[in-house]
This record gives sequence, C-alpha cells and structure tokens, in this order.
Amino acid sequence: MTIRVLVADDHAAVRAGIVLILDGHHDIEVVGQAADGDQAVALALELRPDVVLMDIRMPKLDGLSATRRLSGVADVLILTTFDIDEYVFGALRAGAAGFLLKNTEADALADAVRVVARGDGLIAPAVTRRLISAFGAAVPERRPREVEGLTQREREVLACIGRGMSNAEISAELNMAEATTKTHVSRLLSKLGLRSRVQAAILAQELSGGCDRRTGE
Repeated sequence: MTIRVLVADDHAAVRAGIVLILDGHHDIEVVGQAADGDQAVALALELRPDVVLMDIRMPKLDGLSATRRLSGVADVLILTTFDIDEYVFGALRAGAAGFLLKNTEADALADAVRVVARGDGLIAPAVTRRLISAFGAAVPERRPREVEGLTQREREVLACIGRGMSNAEISAELNMAEATTKTHVSRLLSKLGLRSRVQAAILAQELSGGCDRRTGE
C-alpha cells in the first residue's frame, strides 16, 4: 500500500529536499505541499493524506495549532530544527504521532513516515530521555476507576505498550489483527484521558502487570 504524504514547511528549498527524499521510495507518495499552517490544514482536509510532515515555525498558523486542527484527519509527524522542550511537549499534547529533527538521515525519515502510517508513535532519540522524564512527572496519579473501566483485552494492550511494543508487535503477541489493535489503543487512551502512547507507557509501568498471550480479539 502506498503511503500518501503531505509536506508542510515554509521554506521552499526544505520542502523540495523532503519531497526528493520521500519520492525516492516506491511505497511513499507526496500528494501535496504547504507553505504555512493554514494551507496545510486546507490541503489535508482536501487530500486526506495518511501522514502530514509538519514544521512548527510557519506563518499564518503555526505547526502545533495546525496539528490540533488535524486530529482525526491525518497522522502528524513533526519535523523541526528545534528540539526545544516547549515544542516537543506541545507537539504531543496537540496530538502529533511523532517528533523528529531535520538532521534525521534520509532513510530514517522514510522509515519514520512508515512507522507513523502504521499507527505507531515515534520520537527523535535525542529528546526521548528527557521527554520520558518530564511526562513521567506529569502523568496523573493512578486512577483505579478509569483502569477498572478497561476491558481485559485493553488492559493487555496497555501492558504491551508499557513494554514499548509497536502495534504490529502487540498484534502478534495477542494474536489479533493490527486494525483491532489500533482500535484498542485509541479506546484505552480515551478512557484513561491520555493524549499519547508515551503517557500510556509510563502509566502501564506504574500499574505493573504482564502482557499474557491469549487468543481472540
């Protein structure tokens, strides 16, 4: 399946470079380019890409605001020069599926697009440690009522997320379709009031518990 991508960056030369990189992969197609946040939102609503590569500092509407508007429309992968904490945390709170720096190698960028298109999250290694530390302090205290509201399968999926497993790995572990895994992840995040897989992973580790292999969906 070809992954349809929209590239949003206010620098034409940067956009051209990203497009050149992605178009070199047979499974990725750049379907549109945007020079500002407003244009990114409008094109995403029109073209319905699988992934939006979004810069943060753009005119008219910044990348974080654009990301919030695209919730439920497309998966957003932030691609920026700046690894400022405010941007990292803001991107994840806005609903971004990933955060990468523009010094990422070409092949790694293409792989990141594939990861996000599969429904998994991805964070630049350079910011992962401090991100986990910061969100660890920010994750709400254990909420037994919300956790008790999860189904048995959702608890198993949560435990797997806590082990750092991707959707594909969870599907194999629990013997269910990857689309079903995505549904369980979305539902448990909603039930727990969490905004990202990072928060879910931290909460899962706090709550403890294993990921037992079972059959059924």
